[in-house]
Amino acid sequence: MQRNRAPLLRLVGVLFLMLGLDEGGADVVPRRVVRQVMRLLRPAESAARRLIVVVARGIRIDASKLRPLKAPEAPSRLEAAGLLVIHRNVDFGLARFWRPEDAAPKKPAQAFPAFPLADPPRRFDALGWEGRRPFPKDGVAAADPDEDVNARNLCRRAQALKHALDNLPRYARRLALREARIELDSRPVQGARQTYKRRTLRWGDPPGHCKKPEREVDDLLRECHRLALYARTAPDTG
Repeated sequence: MQRNRAPLLRLVGVLFLMLGLDEGGADVVPRRVVRQVMRLLRPAESAARRLIVVVARGIRIDASKLRPLKAPEAPSRLEAAGLLVIHRNVDFGLARFWRPEDAAPKKPAQAFPAFPLADPPRRFDALGWEGRRPFPKDGVAAADPDEDVNARNLCRRAQALKHALDNLPRYARRLALREARIELDSRPVQGARQTYKRRTLRWGDPPGHCKKPEREVDDLLRECHRLALYARTAPDTG
């Protein structure tokens, strides 16, 4: 595992430099940089997710029973039936009175982005170009590679990737809990919330897969995907 984790951490360092995260992160980057980052980020995220699957092998967690849906209270039932009207956030003129100005509010600390434990679903275009979405007669104008694009989401994804690689055992326990909840949700329980339906590893090729490997990250993804499939199918002798 360490053999694949170390190259991924080096790749994260490259992504941090491209996005300016070594100096706090860039607000915008040119579109050509976004394409270069995504070419590395997608397979790196898939490879890290499969490393988590490998580490989570053998971890057994008994998921707690899902809490039944709480019965609505009497005022809520009357309001739903239209027998009671509740006015919320009503100003009765008290806001006109003078109030001392508070000091400048402190900005809340930005929540750390969580690394997704499940592959994104595949995209299927059911309409097609010949259906209700005909191909434009004038063609499609190519995007300007020098156009500035918001880089906030990319920065957060790169940070989440680094956090996952630095805390693989912690994310492995999260994945084990998620799998336990999937098994629990598959049982028919009346009044229970149904969650965690998406598969951890989607069928077919992983996100960011390249049929003709061109970079080191492509080989890393292929190796990590092979290890994850083995961890899922091989019997656990521990």
